[in-house]
Amino acid sequence: MAKDDLPEPKRRNRTMSVADVLSGALDPVLKKRGFASRDIIEHWSVMAPKPYDEVAIPDKLSWPRGERSAEGATLVLRCVPGHALAISHEGEKIAAAVNRYFGFVLVGSVRLSAEPFTPGSGKKDDAPFQPSESVIAKVGAQVAEVENEDLREALRTLGHALSTRSERNNG
Repeated sequence: MAKDDLPEPKRRNRTMSVADVLSGALDPVLKKRGFASRDIIEHWSVMAPKPYDEVAIPDKLSWPRGERSAEGATLVLRCVPGHALAISHEGEKIAAAVNRYFGFVLVGSVRLSAEPFTPGSGKKDDAPFQPSESVIAKVGAQVAEVENEDLREALRTLGHALSTRSERNNG
């Protein structure tokens, strides 16, 4: 197929948030996990009773075989290891809270996943990484001839960041 034969991409003529754009990429993954939409994951902190809103997260929604539209799916939760026993005893309370949020019986029972949940595990350490003296000297020599001071400083910062990233990955 020649480059000229490709269809032009659909233009929406409006601004879109990153969440709206990425939601289309997440929907197929969530459907494989049994979720019809991402509401239960997005609003978990609102619907789950305290303290389970902070120590557990929905992992999967298992529907009875052959009855995709049947009420009473099994909600599988990943939880912080120290809270597994409490969640197993409070399953009915958690199911009732989820059903109350949606206004119909969505969850019939709650089970625990074998995989633990670690709150904040997605956060990255923002500790600044200082470039080595050799990197500072090398980048400084490369940008020394740039006349514009603001441009020279921006290039120096970029050079340090790129060198630092390659040092982190190789080191």
